[in-house]
Amino acid sequence: MDKIPKIDRQREHQANERTFLAWLRTSIALIGFGFVIARFGIFLHQLNIAITQQEPPVSPLSNSENLGVALVIFGISTIALAAWRYNQVFWQIETGNYRPNRLMVWIMTGVVIILGFFCIPLLLWRDKVPSRSPVPMQPQSRNLH
Repeated sequence: MDKIPKIDRQREHQANERTFLAWLRTSIALIGFGFVIARFGIFLHQLNIAITQQEPPVSPLSNSENLGVALVIFGISTIALAAWRYNQVFWQIETGNYRPNRLMVWIMTGVVIILGFFCIPLLLWRDKVPSRSPVPMQPQSRNLH
């Protein structure tokens, strides 16, 4: 514990806290983005019903609600992993045997890439809106009595 000068140990702990807060911001962004994707998908679904007066087919796997929930779950998992890693680094700093670990960075990268690929079909998929014949406008009669 006395191997590292006090000021250096303080800097390392502050860097550890900044790293934890960066992971926390990332997880909040993932949760917020997931929430927006899920709710916007519901909005588009309701808008489609209002326009076409028909229930559009919904894919059970590739829909925005599932992607949004996956992002929220991943954001929550990120918070848990960040707290675990913060605590692990805290004790490594205290004992003077810090060992960097890139596993969490690779896990985050892989999951974000996978979720990004799941976004592609949602961006490319378009509903075929049935063409409706335009309703002729009726002239309005004025009642001048």
